[in-house]
Amino acid sequence: MELLDALRLQWEWGADEALLDAPQDRRHAPPPPPLAFQKPAAVPPAPRRAASTTLAGPEEAARIAASCMSLDELETAMRGFSGCALRDTATQLVFADGAADARLVIVGEAPGGEEDRAGKPFIGPAGQLLDQMLRTIGLDRTKVRIINTVPWRPPGNRTPTESEIALCLPFLHRQIALAAPLGLLTLGAVAAKALLGTEAQNGIRRVRGQWRQVRIEGLPDPLPCLPSYHPAYLLRTPLAKRDSWQDMLQMRAWLETQT
Repeated sequence: MELLDALRLQWEWGADEALLDAPQDRRHAPPPPPLAFQKPAAVPPAPRRAASTTLAGPEEAARIAASCMSLDELETAMRGFSGCALRDTATQLVFADGAADARLVIVGEAPGGEEDRAGKPFIGPAGQLLDQMLRTIGLDRTKVRIINTVPWRPPGNRTPTESEIALCLPFLHRQIALAAPLGLLTLGAVAAKALLGTEAQNGIRRVRGQWRQVRIEGLPDPLPCLPSYHPAYLLRTPLAKRDSWQDMLQMRAWLETQT
């Protein structure tokens, strides 16, 4: 009777053909077949991390800068310096422009896009305005030396960070020391803070047009320094040109006293 009941159940389920030689009792599941022993796969060793590149600090930059005895040596050393991350995103080093023995060194902030492509500071719209400002006091690029606080363009023309400025500061000081000018003209807040330190922490407006003394390592005496607005700021704020004109008149009067 059990076999008839099983056959009737299969018929009710729709079974109409026998596929095996002997009927199977599906009411009792057969035991699972024994699992074959498999040796666990060897876990591959974790890949070794590459040694992280440690960027050089201001101390290493100062050591390299101090070892340079000429402007050509300094430029070569800066081109080979890999300790600043800005070098990896910039097109090239923007070292300087103008006379190597100029009486006046002009210090800007950082290269822009056009300067980055050409390798020269202040050649864009702000540089063209600077050229006009210099002509009004009888100067041009052949009579001054133009450099930047940071010689590599920050991505997106952003303001250089304090750590980037601190890292590049030894190169800035060394270039000034090797040029040995009579005085400095800083343009913008970044240059003023880099060279004047805490005196310029409250903003460029507080120190603009006021002579300061800046001590440069490698020079026996402090250099007179006149902070002024950056030409890029003047393009955005034309009313500030009046103040910058007063600064340029001060610079011309001071240069006339230097023989």
